[in-house]
Amino acid sequence: MTPTVQAFIGDVAARLGMVFAPDLKSPYLAGSAGLTAAVLMMAAEEADRAAHRLVEENRAIRGIFKDAVAHATSEVFADELRTLAAGEDNDLRISVLQAANNDLRRALIELHAAVERDPGPAARRLDAEIWSELAESTRRRAFNSVRF
Repeated sequence: MTPTVQAFIGDVAARLGMVFAPDLKSPYLAGSAGLTAAVLMMAAEEADRAAHRLVEENRAIRGIFKDAVAHATSEVFADELRTLAAGEDNDLRISVLQAANNDLRRALIELHAAVERDPGPAARRLDAEIWSELAESTRRRAFNSVRF
């Protein structure tokens, strides 16, 4: 059996939090070990879901861009939105997906600023769509493994 990154990190976190931390004499060190264990559990969860989360988010933002070109503040930005909307996540390395996500989010911020200045009904619909995706993005990032 080949352990997954999630299993490996989870095992280290469990040992730190349930084996080592209780035996530490210093309350500060015990608390630090427990906190470190919690952070490791979050890292284990993120290691398992990161690619899926980024692909899902990138797809959602690209979908917003397909209908948003009319709200671009310049032709250069409109071309950028078209290019970003046509992108695909073919390389599933986290570093590559995160770089694409960073580019998409930067353009989403610029688009959102433009849309918020436009009082028209199409802009209001796009604004609601952007806010909906931002809320969904926050939900995707919530951790299930650790509750404070």
